[in-house]
Amino acid sequence: MPNTERNLYTCLSPALLNLYDLSNSVVVIIDVLRATSTIATALYNGAASVIPVATVPRCIELGLEFGGITAGERDGKVAEGLTYGNSPFEYPRSFVANKILVLTTTNGTKLLHMALDSAAPEIITGAFPNISAVCDYLIASNKDVLLGCSAWKDRVNLEDSLFAGAVISRIKSHFTINCDSSKIAEQLYLEAGEDRFAFMRDRNATHYQRLMKYNLEKDIRYCLQDDGANVLPIFKGDRLIDLTRK
Repeated sequence: MPNTERNLYTCLSPALLNLYDLSNSVVVIIDVLRATSTIATALYNGAASVIPVATVPRCIELGLEFGGITAGERDGKVAEGLTYGNSPFEYPRSFVANKILVLTTTNGTKLLHMALDSAAPEIITGAFPNISAVCDYLIASNKDVLLGCSAWKDRVNLEDSLFAGAVISRIKSHFTINCDSSKIAEQLYLEAGEDRFAFMRDRNATHYQRLMKYNLEKDIRYCLQDDGANVLPIFKGDRLIDLTRK
């Protein structure tokens, strides 16, 4: 029988993180468009690790220290002072294999550092490209789960809520869920159906609109598809590594 003594909660915005006790939780950082999709893709393509940082100056500093790739975005565009952005297509194996990626983004890296400051014992990152690895890990864990949506500058967004709902739909039989945010997220996921891109488009999702202005439809479609980079990024020390790598 599944162990339903563990609890699962969904935090729909970083602004709400202080309402949750993370002391015995695996925290899943979710930033579907695009940070956690890019992190999974870079590690899947052989990156040695990904160091998430809060600011562009820190990104540049660590890039010089480790000889790494410095990358990131602000408001959906390559951040000033950096050469590479937050598109998963910028990190093919031929470029990123065995390298350290130092990454700063508008929302995802911010939430990750908030979870660290809240003393979360385990932090992983999740998005549709690595949803199966995330779900398998959460089922096998002996901890509670907090699905943390990075949102957009603290405003709830559609895509991160959709991913939370997708995870819940897969693993809910293993947890006690007494959380309306989780129920809302799952209902949203069920309503979206298989064509998540059309769902985002038809509802004029704000980040969909933002990225489409930059001609990033290819990115959006990739980030909404299951298991294109099915690895398990887990935070160890100061960086994310792939737990599935042998």
